[in-house]
Amino acid sequence: MRPAPTILHLDMDAFYASAEQAAKPSLRGKAVVVGGLGPRGVVATASYEARRLGVHSAMPTAQARRLAPNAAYLVPRFALYRTVSEKVMELLGRLSPLVEPLSLDEAFVDLEAGGTADDSASARATGEGLRAAIRAVTGLSGSVGLAGSKMLAKIASEEAKPDGLLVIEPGTERDLLAPMSVRILPGVGPATGDHLRRAGMTTVHDLAEAGEAELVRLVGKAHGHGLYRMALGLDDRPVVAERDAKSVSVEDTFDVDLHDRVRVRAEVERLAARCVERLRAADRSGRTVVLKVRRYDFSTLTRSETLRGPTDDPTVVREAAGRLLESVDTTGGVRLLGVGVTGLADYTQEDLFAQAADARELARRTREEEHRAPTEGDEENTPAEPGPDDAEPLAARRWPAGHDVHHEEHGHGWVQGSGVGRVTVRFEEPWSAPGRVLTFRVDDPLLRPADPLPLVRDAADYSSWPASLPKSRSGADSAEGGESRP
Repeated sequence: MRPAPTILHLDMDAFYASAEQAAKPSLRGKAVVVGGLGPRGVVATASYEARRLGVHSAMPTAQARRLAPNAAYLVPRFALYRTVSEKVMELLGRLSPLVEPLSLDEAFVDLEAGGTADDSASARATGEGLRAAIRAVTGLSGSVGLAGSKMLAKIASEEAKPDGLLVIEPGTERDLLAPMSVRILPGVGPATGDHLRRAGMTTVHDLAEAGEAELVRLVGKAHGHGLYRMALGLDDRPVVAERDAKSVSVEDTFDVDLHDRVRVRAEVERLAARCVERLRAADRSGRTVVLKVRRYDFSTLTRSETLRGPTDDPTVVREAAGRLLESVDTTGGVRLLGVGVTGLADYTQEDLFAQAADARELARRTREEEHRAPTEGDEENTPAEPGPDDAEPLAARRWPAGHDVHHEEHGHGWVQGSGVGRVTVRFEEPWSAPGRVLTFRVDDPLLRPADPLPLVRDAADYSSWPASLPKSRSGADSAEGGESRP
C-alpha cells in the first residue's frame, strides 16, 4: 500500500454504446444496446438508458429485447472502438511509462512513476485533467479512481461511475470497504459469493471479522489468504506495463447448429486464418495448436497438437486444426468452434518463403471478417452462411445494423436495419443534427460500406499535455471537482 493515492484506474463509461451515441446524434439520450443480434447473440455493452431498463452486459440479446423493445440494437464497430482506445491510451502514456491496459476501455496508471502526482491533491488534479483531455479528444467520458493500490483504485472508479472521479485517501480503506458486498472484491464471483453468504458473510466487514483461518477453511489456503488481505484493504500488486499473453485464440458461435462436415471444416480453416492474423499482429508465434468444439448438447471438447517448433504460418496452423477436427465427432451438430495457439514465443522456425506464399490467402479470409459481432461471450460472431434464396440473412450480413455507409447522393449515414431486400439508412454525422431516414434496395449501386467518421471533428490540441499539470500539493490545491473518501 502506498502512502499517497498515486495509482489511477480509468474505466470508460459504457464504452461501445457511448461511442455509438457520440457517432449517431439521433441516438443520444436513448437506449442503445451493442452486441450480437442473432438468436444466440449476447449484449456487449448497454448505454445507461438501457441499463435503467434492466439490460446489462453478457445478457442474451433476446432477453434484452424483451426488457427494452424500443432500444437501438447495433452490431459492434471494432475499428472505431480501437481507434478511440488508441487515443485514450496515448493520453495515459503521457502521464506515466507504467500503463497497464486491461481492455480497450480500461487501464491502470502508476502516476508516481511518471512524476505526475505525489500526493492526494496532485493526484486529483491529474485525474481531472485526464478526464477533460479524454472528453476533448474523443468526445466520450471516463470515470477515474485514485488510491494507494490497484484493487482500491478499481473500486473507486466503479463507485465514481458514470463520468466521475473518486479519491480514496490512505488510511480510510477499511472503513470504505467494510459495508460493501463481498462481490466487490476481485476473484469473488457468484459461486464464491453464494458460498460465503451461506456461511453468514455478505459484507467485506464480515470477512475481516471472520479472520484468515476461517476463510482458509471455507475457500482454501491460497484464496482464503488473498481474500483476507483484500478485506483489510491490502494489495501490493504493481502496475505492469507489459502483460505477457499466454495464448492467442478466436472462436465463433453460430446462429444455427452446423451439421455439414464440409462446412465445419471450412469454418475451422477460417478461424485458423483469423488466429494467425492476431498472432502476427502481436509479433508472436506459437508451438501448440488448440481446437475447441461445443456441440449441440453444450458439451465442450478441446484437442491440442504440439508442433516441433513455434510457428505463425497459416498453412501449418490450418492443417493442424484440421487434423484435430478429425478426432471429434460432430454428427449431432456444432454450435461453437474455436482455434487457438499457445506456447507463445517471439520468433518462428518456419520458412519465411512459405509464410509469404500464404499472405494473399490470409488477407482474403480476414477481409471477410470485418463486420462480425460478439455472441455468447465471444468477441465476434459468424452467422450461418445464407443460401441463394435467403435474402434477409444476406442483407443483414452485408449491411450490419449500426455500421457506416456512404451514398453518392445523400452522403454519410448508418444502417438502421435491413431485410426483405431493403436496407434502411439514417443520414447523419457525429457533429450534425439528427438526420433523415431513407430506404434503398440492398444492391443499390450508389450505396456502399464506409469507414467510421471521427467522433470529434475539431479535436482540441493536447500535444503539450500534461506539462501544465501541477505536481505537488501547493500547485494542485486549486483543482476543482472530484470527490474524496471518507
